[in-house]
Amino acid sequence: MHGGGLELALVSLLAAVVAVPVFRRFGLGAVLGYLAAGVVLGPFGLRVIRDVEPVLAASEIGVVMLLFVIGLELSPSRLSVMRKPVFGAGGLQMLVTGIALAALLLLRNLEWAAAIVIGLGMAFSSTAVGLQPLAERKALPRAHGRLAFAILLFQDLAAIPLLAAIPLLGGAHSAEEGISWLAAGKAIGAIAAVVIGGRLLLRHLFRFVARIDMPEVFTATALLTVLGAAWFMQLAGLTMGLGAFLAGVLLAD
Repeated sequence: MHGGGLELALVSLLAAVVAVPVFRRFGLGAVLGYLAAGVVLGPFGLRVIRDVEPVLAASEIGVVMLLFVIGLELSPSRLSVMRKPVFGAGGLQMLVTGIALAALLLLRNLEWAAAIVIGLGMAFSSTAVGLQPLAERKALPRAHGRLAFAILLFQDLAAIPLLAAIPLLGGAHSAEEGISWLAAGKAIGAIAAVVIGGRLLLRHLFRFVARIDMPEVFTATALLTVLGAAWFMQLAGLTMGLGAFLAGVLLAD
C-alpha cells in the first residue's frame, strides 16, 4: 500500500475495529488484537502496509499519550510514597530475573560479561504493553497494578546505568567508556532538568494561560508541554514515553 496518511489511518482503524473485539471476546486482551492486526497488515503478512515508518511514528505518539495519562493519575506526593516498591520490588525483579537468565546463558558457554548484558536486557519489559492490560481492567489503582507499574518504572530508570555499563563489561577503550558515561550524565541531567524546571515553570505558565480563559489555548499548552518533554528526553537518549510520564506527573498538581 503506497497511499497517504489518511489511507493508512483508515486501514489501521478498520483492522483494529475488527481484531480487538474478537480478541477481547476470547479473553486475550486488546494488546494481542493490535499486535495480530499489525502482523497481518505488515510487510511480513498480507503486505497491505509495506512502508512501516509512518505507522511507527504515529504509534510512538500513541505510547507518549498513554504514559502521559498514566502520569496524570500520579501526583508527586503519591510517586514519593511509591519509592519503596519502585526501588525495592523493581530492583529485586531486575536482579533476580537478570541473574537467572545470565546463569542459563553461562551454562551455554557464553562469556560472563555477555551473559550479564543479555540477561539484564531480557529482564526488561515493554511499559506500553504491560500497562495497557492493567488500564483495561482498571487495575492500576489496585495493589498489584501499582506494584506492576513500580517495576516498569524502575526498568525505565535502570536502562540508563545499564547502557553506561555495557562498554565497561565489554572491555571497551577508555575513550569509548568516557562517551558512554557522558551519555549517562546527559540522561540524568535531562531528568533533573524536566523535574526541577517543570516544578518551577509549569505552575506559573498554566496560571497565565488560565487567565486568557480560552480552553483551546489551555489544551494546546498541555500538548506542548507533553511533546516538549518527550522531545527533550529523546535528545538526551531516553525514551519519549519517560518524558511524557514525567510531564503528566508534574501536571497532576
